[in-house]
Amino acid sequence: MSPQAEHTARPQPVVSQETEFFWTSGRDGRLRFQACTACEALVHPPQPVCRQCRSHDLAIREVSGRATLIGFTVNHRFPFPGLPTPFVLAQVAVEEDPRVRLTTNVVDCAPEDLWIGLRMEAVFERAGETWLPLFRPAPDQPPPAELPPDDPPPERVGACVRPPVSPRRFEERAVISGAGASRLGRRLMVPPLELTVEACEKAVADAGLTLDDIDGLSTYPGGGAYGGFAEGGVTALESALGIRPVWHNGAGETFGPGGSVIAALLAVAAGLARHVLCFRTVWEATYAELIRQGRIRMPQPAGPEGWFKPFGAVSPAMMLAMNAQRHMHRYGSTRETLGWIALNQRAGAALHPDAVYRDPLTMDDYLSARTITTPFGLYDCDVPCDGATAVVVSAAETAPDRPKPAIRIEAVGTQIVERPEWDQATLTHEPQVLGQAAHLWTRTDLRPADVDVALLYDGFTFNCLSWLEALGFCGIGEARDFLDGGKNIARDGVIPLNPHGGQLSHGRTHGMGLLHEAVVQLRGEGGARQVAGARTAVVSSGGLTPGGVLLLRTDG
Repeated sequence: MSPQAEHTARPQPVVSQETEFFWTSGRDGRLRFQACTACEALVHPPQPVCRQCRSHDLAIREVSGRATLIGFTVNHRFPFPGLPTPFVLAQVAVEEDPRVRLTTNVVDCAPEDLWIGLRMEAVFERAGETWLPLFRPAPDQPPPAELPPDDPPPERVGACVRPPVSPRRFEERAVISGAGASRLGRRLMVPPLELTVEACEKAVADAGLTLDDIDGLSTYPGGGAYGGFAEGGVTALESALGIRPVWHNGAGETFGPGGSVIAALLAVAAGLARHVLCFRTVWEATYAELIRQGRIRMPQPAGPEGWFKPFGAVSPAMMLAMNAQRHMHRYGSTRETLGWIALNQRAGAALHPDAVYRDPLTMDDYLSARTITTPFGLYDCDVPCDGATAVVVSAAETAPDRPKPAIRIEAVGTQIVERPEWDQATLTHEPQVLGQAAHLWTRTDLRPADVDVALLYDGFTFNCLSWLEALGFCGIGEARDFLDGGKNIARDGVIPLNPHGGQLSHGRTHGMGLLHEAVVQLRGEGGARQVAGARTAVVSSGGLTPGGVLLLRTDG
């Protein structure tokens, strides 16, 4: 193979003993899945047990190769070997069991000729020793099919939420006593641990403590996780500061960045620690620049991402774009619906001295910006930056000794209801928000109308839309009317949203920046962007990961 061919060849998927049958099935032009012999459900990705009936009697079944197109995005921004840009990333529901979806590419069809509900058929492209199942429109086209139902449907997620196991809530036994943030900027070109230490020192000082008072450390996603662009986790910070924690936590499978805080709340409530320092560093802008310069290498995908990365899905933007498209298809939301979120965040960032993007943004600017991956344009996506954020979680009984008002934790929402795989979960909303939002309201007597300010994850505009509907600030499918004109989410609106600019304009601090802003708002320290009378705040975290949500309040 010539060097040029090697450069342009599509990478092979990662093959394991469990997945080899799938990736080599196309050798004879047939599509095969693992299947349950007890209930006849298809099982994908392969598992040792059937998710539907939990039988262990599994076999390999050949299927017709027919499927329904349930979502697609035309990628303009993210290059991929062997796929000239623009290319179509798609999801199809398998005819024999529409609960099973495949992330794939569409071939033999122009993007403008695609629509949701189109019948498709599998064709195969060889990639080394594997065969990738791609799809093209089938020659026979019955009337367009509806989207397959979600399990559970968004409107019925609450019925799956477990009630509290005890009337005694652990949330009452801990407070947020301090918060701090490092410098924030594009390509600061400083080591990430330097930013971590800066944010942590500020948070500890803000709580009126010293580093010797800290007896716990908690972070997300931990050392070596999430693409490598963090400081190295708990061990890196402990090595730098010498805190000697009695408890520590670092995990990439927790409830997004807020999961480190929820874990700290549990540790403090259980009496294992008294003051836990929680931190998150995002070194994304410098990391990307060093990759561009060839000074570091990007790690290869593993785990669930291995099922869609072979088809060029190299960014969460591409996966979430298909959910946004399906929301538009089912509920009538539009690009303008998302645009009002982008405009709102920019208006808030204009009042924040540290925000990356502060220039005014109009709807015309938003709609005419370059396409990233349909329906997302440039301003639907957050701002890569470098920065660190930290908070201190303390035992509630220490609150009177702290120099600033304690931020009380009213409730948390953490329950997973949907499937965790991005392309097998909820079709019309960001996966992993509906269950967590419903769970939150089972742990408090407060309701959405009692919330004064919302700090909602906005890696993309559609994240925010999903959380607004999931949390009940508007009904499922009602975001188009609720967001129209942007008045309801303005600083003086029904539910002020991300008054500091969020990740779309302030900078991608990966959720912990939202928690920091919640503390600022509830203390009344927001200056020109302060929401008048803010006493209760909801903060969500996670973006296509298992999400989490906290409801915070002050004593005032």
